Amino acid sequence: MIISCIGHAEFLLELENGMRIVTDPYDAACGYPVSTLRADVALVSHNHHDHSAVENVVGHPRIINAAGQYDLGEDVSLTAVEAFHDDVQGAKRGMTLLFNLHAEGLHVAHLGDLGHLPTRAQIEALGQVDVLMLPVGGCFTIDPGMAKQSAELLGARVLLPMHYRTRANADWPIAPVTDFTGLFDAPAEEVNLLRVAQGDLICQPRVAVLRPQSLR
Repeated sequence: MIISCIGHAEFLLELENGMRIVTDPYDAACGYPVSTLRADVALVSHNHHDHSAVENVVGHPRIINAAGQYDLGEDVSLTAVEAFHDDVQGAKRGMTLLFNLHAEGLHVAHLGDLGHLPTRAQIEALGQVDVLMLPVGGCFTIDPGMAKQSAELLGARVLLPMHYRTRANADWPIAPVTDFTGLFDAPAEEVNLLRVAQGDLICQPRVAVLRPQSLR
């Protein structure tokens, strides 16, 4: 599996069988340059503009934007679990979805705009997590410290931070990724993409910062 970051909370997952899955596509209001992306499946954690711009995804993707269990075909499945976009039971920002993709012997999760520590019920519903895409910027989502704690609660092996401040959204009141990566003893690895297989998880970095393709 190859995982690339497009920008913000949008990632592209490319499977060996050719399936392409995009997460939380953003629009121009997000600050990142927008380009069309071909995908077979689009995961939308919630309907805010910086996570639901499916009009920028070509190829007539299957859109998944509700909690449930999904069979994507070719031994690929998905779990989507409801959570809150804030720490007051959704009173401020409503709901978000947490996704866990099961493919190629891997469990790859995306936490959308999670605004609180995952509950025991959510952790159990998501199941095993090997690779975790998680928001770390705070203000609109969990902050760096809560992100680290969330990763520990989920037992994730490889962490891919998202939803943090960059030059594209420099006026947003969120933290830079270094506020998260600085919480770990081992330095984060900055890479263009993550190529991961079930058998090499132990060789992967604990924290990998994927350079946004839209900013290169």
